[in-house]
Amino acid sequence: MTNPAVLDPAMAAALGAAKAWPFEEARRLIKRVEKRKGGEGTVLFETGYGPSGLPHIGTFGEVARTTMVRHAFEALTGGKIKTRLLCFSDDMDGMRKIPDTVPDPASLEPYLQMPLTSVPNPFGGDYASFGDHNNAMLRRFLDTFGFDYEFASATDYYKSGRFDAVLLRAVERYDDIMKVMLPTLGAERQATYSPFLPISPSSGRVLYVPMKEINARDGTITFADEDGRDVTLPVTGGHVKLQWKPDFGMRWAALGVDFEMFGKDHQTNAPLYDKICQILGGVAPEHYVYELFLDETGEKISKSKGNGLTIDEWLTYASPESLALFMFQKPRSAKRLYFDVIPRAVDEYLQLLAAYPRQDDKAKLDNAVWHIHGGAPPATETPLTFALLLNLVAASNAHDTGVLWGFIRRHVPGVSPETHPLLDQLAGYAVRYYTDFVKPKKRHRAPDEVERGALAALSDALAAAPESASAEELQTILYDVGRSVPRYQDLSAKGATPEKPGVSNAWFNSIYEILLGESKGPRFGSFIALYGVPETRALIAQALNGELLAKDAEEA
Repeated sequence: MTNPAVLDPAMAAALGAAKAWPFEEARRLIKRVEKRKGGEGTVLFETGYGPSGLPHIGTFGEVARTTMVRHAFEALTGGKIKTRLLCFSDDMDGMRKIPDTVPDPASLEPYLQMPLTSVPNPFGGDYASFGDHNNAMLRRFLDTFGFDYEFASATDYYKSGRFDAVLLRAVERYDDIMKVMLPTLGAERQATYSPFLPISPSSGRVLYVPMKEINARDGTITFADEDGRDVTLPVTGGHVKLQWKPDFGMRWAALGVDFEMFGKDHQTNAPLYDKICQILGGVAPEHYVYELFLDETGEKISKSKGNGLTIDEWLTYASPESLALFMFQKPRSAKRLYFDVIPRAVDEYLQLLAAYPRQDDKAKLDNAVWHIHGGAPPATETPLTFALLLNLVAASNAHDTGVLWGFIRRHVPGVSPETHPLLDQLAGYAVRYYTDFVKPKKRHRAPDEVERGALAALSDALAAAPESASAEELQTILYDVGRSVPRYQDLSAKGATPEKPGVSNAWFNSIYEILLGESKGPRFGSFIALYGVPETRALIAQALNGELLAKDAEEA
């Protein structure tokens, strides 16, 4: 991702009219920065990560969206205000449960409730701890996508003294913090709650215990350790960490965070984070709450349930740019995240990328690809849609991209994997997606008598078409055949007359279901142009003589 701060004068003049949500958030941030810092100093963007598991699709979304706001801010300020993105790992949290994905889970049982950076690394290699391993995976994950960020470890920040001044302030203002937190807790929890979580000197575990004494003068806390002895520890130097809600506000105050976004599950706690930040002498950052993802049934996605897509799964079947588009679109609306959304995301990205060079400056700034590519979308265009490639794979039963390229070259002369690498990439995605998701569910149906007659008429009409017929001309043939069948006539269509009725979607749906074994597809004229007229007529013949149904039966 490149720095979009320096725009050409025409595009810079259009910034004021740009309405994309990252610009709206950036404008809010500019007002805050002008008030707090007088427009000077570095603006800090932050994202948080819990390294109890590997990075996931939500991690990508949070960093990608924050980066979009950062780029919008840089563009609006002309790069005159420095920015940083800090990806903060809460690796001092205690390991509450052992993930199913680790080798030999039983070996980690003695380390439950220890800070993640004190838990041995179960994966082997050079990483000192489980937390260090997962932090390295996070950095590799972020580097793969080219994010510009700095990494921060809670363990390092606590132990190095980066938080000491604010932690001492938390001791001094302990009662104020408790006044914020206690009303949010039940009676039983109130009796034992403390914002401070000491690290047991005897066991190394993160302890959830009540405080016996808070000494603001010495900056210490006293509590009963696991062996029953009273222990006094300084709150500085990594001997103590904060509960996660106070930790949010403490971190904002200590680091001077200006912007952080988080999921809707944090929304009710955001006022608590803000109040604690203010108690500790900070100014709460601007924050942006995004909606959570749902699975295909509308249930909230859960890592423990495994009912959502992983980042690796998406990238097996589509590009990171298509995933970034999915994250850009309506972040405050709950969206279903499952395999069926991938093809649409791919084609929407391609459409937006193709439209970008033809747009005026305001439209470019509101185009998602400007934000996905940090203000510099690539000058590339693909002549075919992903949906069309998927249907071509379905009809040709292609098992590799070589078969697809045979059809592609015929439809678009002069192209090759070398001249159109994006198209070659799409072909690979299409073969994998079809094989894993479309083919297992594909079921052709038999035509009824009306459909048999219509398909036979379509085959005859295609036979009479000139060899050089374009996709648009082939689409016209499809309409003319459908229009001649009373079942498919639509007099309510725009511009329809009794002499020239419109054509209902039922005609095209029947083509998809009978010939391709799917309920929907691309413009069929484009498909015929790509697949070939003789091949399409052969496909119709196979449908009419029952061969497609027989193939389904063999593969079932």
